Amino acid sequence: MSFTTISVIGLGYIGLPTAAVFASRGKKVIGVDINSHAVDTINRGNIHIVEPELGDVVREAVQQGNLRATTRPEAADAFLIAVPTPFVDDHQPDLRYVQAAALAIAPVLKAGDLVILESTSPVGATEQMTQWLADARPDLRFPQPGNDGDVFIAYCPERVLPGKVMIELLENDRVIGGITPACSARASELYRIFLQGECVETNARTAEMCKLTENSFRDVNIAFANELSLICAEQGIDVWELIALANRHPRVNILQPGPGVGGHCIAVDPWFIVAQNPQQARLIRTAREVNDAKPGWVLDRVKQSLAECLTASGKRASDITIACFGLAFKPNIDDLRESPAMTVAQRIAEWHSGSTWVVEPHIAELPSRFADRATLVATPEALQHADILVMLVDHAQFRAIDGSQVTQPWIVDTKGVWR
Repeated sequence: MSFTTISVIGLGYIGLPTAAVFASRGKKVIGVDINSHAVDTINRGNIHIVEPELGDVVREAVQQGNLRATTRPEAADAFLIAVPTPFVDDHQPDLRYVQAAALAIAPVLKAGDLVILESTSPVGATEQMTQWLADARPDLRFPQPGNDGDVFIAYCPERVLPGKVMIELLENDRVIGGITPACSARASELYRIFLQGECVETNARTAEMCKLTENSFRDVNIAFANELSLICAEQGIDVWELIALANRHPRVNILQPGPGVGGHCIAVDPWFIVAQNPQQARLIRTAREVNDAKPGWVLDRVKQSLAECLTASGKRASDITIACFGLAFKPNIDDLRESPAMTVAQRIAEWHSGSTWVVEPHIAELPSRFADRATLVATPEALQHADILVMLVDHAQFRAIDGSQVTQPWIVDTKGVWR
């Protein structure tokens, strides 16, 4: 049974590239999103996010009639759900968007359809989604472990890096966890339409835990680097030199510290494990706490620099301009989700009585949370007129700045760019 029409629910940083890749293989793809602006933008052949190579693929797919977007689900042979899965109070997983997507596609499901959950989710989410669908469509049989149904259901998390999504979507292996082996096999058929990597089949619960494990592993390792940066600051040691020296050991590979950890994955997913296993996940919880506390430490360093600046210059705090370089959660993208850089910049803007400037070349305007407390400026203006520089994201544009242009004596560099 071939896949004639494929529907992708959620046209964000994962859903839109996935829809575009399927469409580039000649499949008819229906993208669904509640954001009418995103839908209209895509139907014009444009994109509403920043991702290298994505714009060209979307434009061609729309022009050829293989990709269109809508705000309401339509009948298809396969449905991929790629919606947000944030957490709520006390870091409890929030599946309301997954539930809404499941209930939205339920009326158009038919026997033989495939439903895949791609959203990073706590263990058991795919089974919960299956139950929501079963409750909404009692006329269809849905799979349970050990028993196939009329509809195939699987979990297959994305594992791509922002900025390289269009490459890694094709090349990276996919972990595919079906409710039953037949569901896994059917999902693998779908991904083989474009996948150059391997489809590795397992069950849904293991696949869910695999995604959480991958991001928790990263989080723990980043926490080690961030904790080293705190220790080195107390000891008067250059943490980047230290890490470079330690990494010359053949079995040591320490990551680089920063202002914290951001993005929808690494900053969120470990909490799903902690929420379900609070007694066992002690290391994972501690790593999250270390990384979540780093923005506060950076703010303290900025306050210290301001105090030194006031003493040396004789100015008032209201006369001092602080420039924050970068808001994205990682270099060279526009994604601000769970960004520690934005947390730091926002706290500075709320606390500082003088001017707070933000330099972020990948956005056209500041998020509404800044209100009127900060100003978006260009790099030359910040370098020439700001009193204190705060490096938060090592965008390529910032790394390319000649050292002679950085003359301020008060710099808080969380990325080692201006050491």
